[in-house]
Amino acid sequence: MKLNLRSKRKKRLPARVKKPLLRPVYPNVTWSMDFMHNTLEDGKSVRSLNIIDDFNREILNITIDTSLPSARVVSELEQLIDWRGKPERIRVDNGPEFIAGKLKDWCSKNRIVIQYIQPGKPTQNSLVERFNRTFRTEFLDVYLFEKIRQMRNYSEIWMWMYNNEQPHSALQYLTPRGFLLKYGKLNQGNIEEFPTFQQNFNNDNKELLTKNSTFECA
Repeated sequence: MKLNLRSKRKKRLPARVKKPLLRPVYPNVTWSMDFMHNTLEDGKSVRSLNIIDDFNREILNITIDTSLPSARVVSELEQLIDWRGKPERIRVDNGPEFIAGKLKDWCSKNRIVIQYIQPGKPTQNSLVERFNRTFRTEFLDVYLFEKIRQMRNYSEIWMWMYNNEQPHSALQYLTPRGFLLKYGKLNQGNIEEFPTFQQNFNNDNKELLTKNSTFECA
């Protein structure tokens, strides 16, 4: 017996062209973003949206929540651009939030190129993948969080430490912040024209010591 139902058709992605992974010569040329998954102490699943600047490997944003749909991705990008400035392109994989029409329309409206990697080729987005591995081993796998708010607060402190105190071999053993100031071709008379996360960091309810110290979070 045949059922008079339409069969589902598998959606096909447009052909993705492999592009070389080149380091930009300026900040705000290419950003890379990706999602990660983790769980709280009670087993509740959470996600993080990580965004880095390819120029100096600076982590620009870590958004943590139980759900991060494409509308939320757009909202976070808008907030980031308000203080950081607009990139020329954003490199992403083919996750549903990134191929959604809402993100495509927003990028088109803001004249930002979405650079999709080929499906199943995470090495084509290796800069943010490398950051994800560090975030996993130095943060997600180290601490057990009870609440999302606690996880967010700790992540902000960790971001500051990552950008300001952790040297990278790929950056001539400078920190992301140090590399930006030395090679970012900024106007030295007015560095404030190119803000960073650190300059917007609110430390009212957090105690930050050194990278070898423990830190407390409200």
